[in-house]
Amino acid sequence: MFTEERRGKILELLEREGRVLAKNLAEEFALSIDSIRRDLSIMEEQGLLKRTHGGAIPISHVRAMPQPPSIRYGDGNQYQNAIAKEAITYIQEGETVFIGGASTHYVMMKYLPRDIQYTVVTNSVEIAYHLRGVENIQTYLIGGYVKNSGNITDAIAKEFARHFTFDVCFATAGGLSEKGLSTATPEVALFHRTIYDNSNKIVALVEHSKFGTDMFSRMYPVEKLNIIITDEETPQDKMDPIKSLGVDIIIAK
Repeated sequence: MFTEERRGKILELLEREGRVLAKNLAEEFALSIDSIRRDLSIMEEQGLLKRTHGGAIPISHVRAMPQPPSIRYGDGNQYQNAIAKEAITYIQEGETVFIGGASTHYVMMKYLPRDIQYTVVTNSVEIAYHLRGVENIQTYLIGGYVKNSGNITDAIAKEFARHFTFDVCFATAGGLSEKGLSTATPEVALFHRTIYDNSNKIVALVEHSKFGTDMFSRMYPVEKLNIIITDEETPQDKMDPIKSLGVDIIIAK
């Protein structure tokens, strides 16, 4: 079992049982207690749980860890597909577009326009690989340290991103509230803030499950988003505080 998969299983146990013990996890995964403690420490740093004496407890309003590539870069659920179909309508001839490495971004690959010329800049090895042979799209990959997810968000990538200007940025996040977009990791937040600051239009792609959630690291103020695309399951009471700040919300059917 890969490290990401093990940590995903730990989060599943935590959600189901309300707490986990390092001793039990060590037996479950046939690892030393020290290895499990390292897992829990790293997951706490990522804002995914709270360490306790002997184990860990959940933190409210945290999302699961990034999914394994086989799931993360799959066909997507019905909500992601609806959002992706709507999102691609904002790409115009000759524009420079930022597309990140979230699962919804990968779903967009199926629907990207093939009848116009434009440029895609990405920090995802998976996205860049997918677009490498598409004739109507010029693709640029932001460089830096490649994480297990295939995404690049370190200090090198942040500096690299400063040299681009984007006509449209398709933003994603772990959470969205009237306080703005947020994520679990400060490094990821800082990288994307640089991207957003250099974008003329920010189109946020946010599933219903992420509305009303504030995660560990703030990414960007909601007032600076131009458009939010969500799905039909998003509750009205979660959208109203954001709409009151003057941000357009599009419901993808």
